[in-house]
Amino acid sequence: MPDPRPLTGEPLSLDLLNTHWHDRYGRYDLLDSTAGLACWLSGSRVAAAYAGGELRADRNTLSAARAARSALAGVVGRADAGPRALDAFNRLLDAGRIRRLLTAAGPVERLEAPDSGRLFGYLAAADYLRLLSTAGDRVRSCANPTCGLRFHDVSRNGTRRWCTSTGCGNRAKAARHYARRTASTA
Repeated sequence: MPDPRPLTGEPLSLDLLNTHWHDRYGRYDLLDSTAGLACWLSGSRVAAAYAGGELRADRNTLSAARAARSALAGVVGRADAGPRALDAFNRLLDAGRIRRLLTAAGPVERLEAPDSGRLFGYLAAADYLRLLSTAGDRVRSCANPTCGLRFHDVSRNGTRRWCTSTGCGNRAKAARHYARRTASTA
């Protein structure tokens, strides 16, 4: 099953949020089934990093993915996140830890998670904290009020406004052009 989402390849935390999207034809949720979860895991950065089989597209992981997405949605891009939203987000971080070890090959870091289903909830929360600390001002929502997709603006001047230039960006440009044409003919 190819990934049907209009925007892919974002950092893990934003990619997880973008598994729920809408457009002019309807609302979609890639995490509505284990098949959708398998589709997301097959293309996500977390699956590439943990391809050793820790992440499985099963009901437990699906439930954890939905809970993680909900907790992220409560804080991402919200300056007014309340204590309940912050608590739900911080509980994601309780699901794992980085253990530092010295081995014969040198220092290593290992991710430990007692419940593999909640593993990427931890990874998504840790990724969002990383984004906030390195480029928090570049985590954005699409300027199209009917879109809602999130992206990390990596443009040189930091002025990206649209989730995709070929989707929402083109529609906005066409709407401006139409408005100018109709205004000049009236």
